[in-house]
Amino acid sequence: MADKLQERKPKFETLSGIEVKRAYTPDDAAGDYADLLGFPGEYPFTRGVQPTMYRGRFWTMRQYAGYASADESNARYKYLLAQGQTGLSVAFDLPTQTGYDSDATMAEGEVGKVGVAISSLEDMERLFDGIPLAQVSTSMTINSTASVLLAMYIAVAKKQGAETKQLRGTVQNDILKEYLARGTYIFPPAPSMRLATDIIEHCARALPNWNPISISGYHIREAGSSAVQEVAFTFANAIEYVNATLARGLTIDEFASQLSFFFVAQMDFLEEVAKFRAARRLWARLVKEKFGAQKAASMMLRFHTQTAGVSLTAQQPQNNIVRTAIEALAAVLGGTQSLHTNSFDEAIALPTEESVQIALRTQQIIAHESGVTNTIDPLAGSYYIENLTNEIERRAVEYLAKIEKLGGGLKAIEAGFTPREIQESSWKFQREVEAKERVVVGVNDFVTTAQYSGKRLRVDPRVRDEQAARLQSLRARRDNVRVENTLAALRAQARGTANLMPAILACVESYATLGEICDTLRQEFGEYKGAGMF
Repeated sequence: MADKLQERKPKFETLSGIEVKRAYTPDDAAGDYADLLGFPGEYPFTRGVQPTMYRGRFWTMRQYAGYASADESNARYKYLLAQGQTGLSVAFDLPTQTGYDSDATMAEGEVGKVGVAISSLEDMERLFDGIPLAQVSTSMTINSTASVLLAMYIAVAKKQGAETKQLRGTVQNDILKEYLARGTYIFPPAPSMRLATDIIEHCARALPNWNPISISGYHIREAGSSAVQEVAFTFANAIEYVNATLARGLTIDEFASQLSFFFVAQMDFLEEVAKFRAARRLWARLVKEKFGAQKAASMMLRFHTQTAGVSLTAQQPQNNIVRTAIEALAAVLGGTQSLHTNSFDEAIALPTEESVQIALRTQQIIAHESGVTNTIDPLAGSYYIENLTNEIERRAVEYLAKIEKLGGGLKAIEAGFTPREIQESSWKFQREVEAKERVVVGVNDFVTTAQYSGKRLRVDPRVRDEQAARLQSLRARRDNVRVENTLAALRAQARGTANLMPAILACVESYATLGEICDTLRQEFGEYKGAGMF
């Protein structure tokens, strides 16, 4: 045992590299932001965006799901709703994310693998068959093709008899983080920003209850950033979107309340709680002081949280149940509005119904049995929590100042500043794991040779053939003259400066496919190959 202890070289610092003292005093909780603690529901919202928080209602329990065909994903959604899920969250496959129909050459081998395959309005109709869109809140994790998928969702809702003002949900639509951390972009940055801003503008005018963007720190963190970088780089991107929308002639108070955010909940429990509190306070200050917002709703940071995918291990995967529970509790204590809990088997395969149920039950146990929802921000006043909250905000402000000097979030990405910062943070963490300065149970310590023998979900390879047959049938049955006319109108609009959402909606309603719409825009905008990005 002595040898075992000697092998470990613990680091007394957070995952972000913030040094952790042996103990904290009231002096540590003071600082530049100490007078900004306030009350829940009051500026700067450090303690929560609502005065009642979870005493009023719980966060939305929104399990991210989608695989294979629209029919199979529809069945999974109905299963989750029956298990007590309170909101839908759609995962799309890579061809859908990158603008290819399921029968395209580029789609081969990827149809239905990491999400549901959606190539046409018919697919979207099948995806939400029997699910009244006027009554549910739906989140769609989609970026490059967000305008097309949102148009499909609107079209399905209209066919169900719903009014657009009734629709509630979110489309991710955060293209900048694709260039920074994820890579599922299609077009160069300028037209991509145009499309993202088109959605924000359209929703501000036509879909008042819809979040037109979910500005994501999750993928930045999954790529290896620290908690501080997650907050700073997310807000740098958010400032870009705000400036682009203001340039359309909207005022900050016309759209800021519809902006939403997406953060990770990682394994450093107390740092994560402090991160959410710091982010909420910093965003309120930015929107008020930098952009001059007058409405309290404009200053509220509303965010969805997902537990950390990178913390899941293929070794001893049942350990992931504990990791997810810790991360989910951090999100709740940090005041999230919506939460997805990862399934324990996701490091091995797509989750089974059994593992998804355990993930959902984790949220339900926290909500109904843990007692942490009885009072708001129960960790407030902890010397350590307040010190961490202040320190994360201070460091994030320093990063934002550096990014502003570089010309903003997009310029910082193009110059390679933010990608390099993420890479260095990722390398630092990996080095610590390899040196056993950070123990990952079952990976670099407490290792066993036993292999996981549980169920695994496997996508039937016939999904692509079935999708191709459906597309062939659709193209034979639809009014192809109408399709060509709507695509021609979209092409003409793309050459100008008009908002493209109405033209894309017309294409979708004519049953033009996702690939046809994206190919039309590719012809006008070109494709981005990533040259010179890093």
